[in-house]
Amino acid sequence: MQIITFAAIDIGSYEVGMKILELVPKSGIREIDYIRHGIELGRDAYNKGKISNEMLEELCRVLEDFTRIMKEYQVDDYRACATSAIRETSNCLLILDKIRVRTGLDVEVLSNSEQRFLGYKSIASNEESFQKIIQKGTAIVDVGGGSIQISLFDKDALVSTQNMRLGTMRIRERLAEVESRTNHFGDIIEEMINNELKSYKRLYLKDREIKNMILVGDYITQFMQRNAMEHSLMLSREEYVQLYQEIMTRTPQAMVQRLGLVSENVSLIMPALIIYKRLIEETGAETIWIPGLNLSDGLAYDYAERKKIFKSSHNFENDIVEAAKNIAKRYQSNKTHLAGTEYLALTIFDKMKRIHGMGKRERLLLQIAVLLHDCGKYISMNRTAECSYEIVMSTEIIGLSHREREIIASAIRFNTEEFASFEEFSIGSSLDRQDYLLTAKLSAILRVANSMDRSHNQKFKNVKVTLKERELIVVVDTVEDITLEQGLFSHKAEFFETIFSIRPVIRQKRQV
Repeated sequence: MQIITFAAIDIGSYEVGMKILELVPKSGIREIDYIRHGIELGRDAYNKGKISNEMLEELCRVLEDFTRIMKEYQVDDYRACATSAIRETSNCLLILDKIRVRTGLDVEVLSNSEQRFLGYKSIASNEESFQKIIQKGTAIVDVGGGSIQISLFDKDALVSTQNMRLGTMRIRERLAEVESRTNHFGDIIEEMINNELKSYKRLYLKDREIKNMILVGDYITQFMQRNAMEHSLMLSREEYVQLYQEIMTRTPQAMVQRLGLVSENVSLIMPALIIYKRLIEETGAETIWIPGLNLSDGLAYDYAERKKIFKSSHNFENDIVEAAKNIAKRYQSNKTHLAGTEYLALTIFDKMKRIHGMGKRERLLLQIAVLLHDCGKYISMNRTAECSYEIVMSTEIIGLSHREREIIASAIRFNTEEFASFEEFSIGSSLDRQDYLLTAKLSAILRVANSMDRSHNQKFKNVKVTLKERELIVVVDTVEDITLEQGLFSHKAEFFETIFSIRPVIRQKRQV
């Protein structure tokens, strides 16, 4: 049985941490060491939009130490990731290059949705507790330095996720001048966040019953470790409120002693505890679970899953699909039309594997594009493609990177718009030539699949797709008039043939 030693490095808003973990088939993940260094990168990033040279030097020194420790542990592999404190800087590329030159580490900057998805995976690594708790309405509340993420689960599926720029460090920096002028700093924080939380409740919680809440974040993890012998902590709502009141009524000095913090961190843990408390109040959650895991655990879990060291019992891709379906529902897309188009698009994709050269992940992107292609009608019937593009680009889908979301949005836009040249396409876009080609392939399949139900009347009861030589033959069973579909199919087939050198043909098999 091979044991992999893995290093997970998290460059966060107020500290840099590295976990050394053993990944063991069948038995899971075991933490060997956890090294942390406090450095408030977020203070520069959120106030100035860039990291100072002095702070960058300190960061490089810490990462040099990490590489030395990695060699001592003889790690087999590593993954180093940075979050909003690096992501939101104007000198991001220069920072990454300097780190690579100084330390040899390749640091990956995570989009917010990628970061939260990995954090969510860390929770799912505690499979038994996670699978049990998400059977009923559950909210995962992930409080970071730059923002908070609230993800809602119901009946084992992720139904929505929203990000709010109310992270602990961002709140502290905004209220820095106020803190010294009041003896009720907690009340000021609560007043600041109340409007955002109430708006969230009105928009996303009105039809949902939240029984459980999972609290994620560095300081709540420290709190848990300080107060429990177990790896995770399960509390009732009343127990959390009692602990909250006990901590918040202490002096800053007593709070430092109670929680095992350094004095500078008191102003960061207060906003986190208040956010958790207010969301518990707004949702009415009865059970609070603090799993005691963070992004580093998610990095290890994701690595082990991708390397097939062990297999998760939870279907994460299904969470992405379910989230997309809920977005489509929010914008009142035709559910039956989407189901038919989805079936046809994925069938075409599967039949043409040896032609298009795309894989499992690209199939998922096509599926999401189909589910979201009609969202824009909610805003404008005349500018559906453009509005759908803007909705997708503005809506976070946890588990998809910004790049993937832009590919999906672009494939949707060119479902009805004339496909642009790469020079036109690349203006204002972060996508490269390979992404451009992928967008063209997804859009070509979406066009053909969507044209089969242009009337949204679901005329085809049975559809069979076969690939013969240079033709993709779509045989449909129906007694209805499909003149409209045949005409539009012929038009869409031209672009499809240009992309794949395969001609789609529709044939009608009349039912008896």
